[in-house]
Amino acid sequence: MPHFHVQIREEALDGDVEPKLIRALTDAVGAVFGERLRSLAVVDLFGIPQRRWGIGGEPAEETAPVVTLNLREGAFTVPGLGDVPARLIAAITDALTEVFGESVRPRATVLLVGVPAGRSGVAGEPV
Repeated sequence: MPHFHVQIREEALDGDVEPKLIRALTDAVGAVFGERLRSLAVVDLFGIPQRRWGIGGEPAEETAPVVTLNLREGAFTVPGLGDVPARLIAAITDALTEVFGESVRPRATVLLVGVPAGRSGVAGEPV
């Protein structure tokens, strides 16, 4: 199951952005893998107060989202889908710019984490 963790300045989350961001990230995974995985996508948004956000060793005011997507390891090498990591990084970055504007593109960070089979579970059972 695709699981997004998004860290972003708290001030960027204004009540209107959250549903747009959840939808855009879910659409991004759906664009790469199809409707089945889209329907399983989970998105967690973590707002970080400005005083706790820095870039290059200095407190920062820019919106610079960090998105981590956890997926089963095998999802990154599905036959017939091409270069899945590159497609995901592009789709997620496009989703961020769709919601926050092009100004976030140079600072948007996407981390893809492959979880080995049997190292995750649902309802107390490994999946």
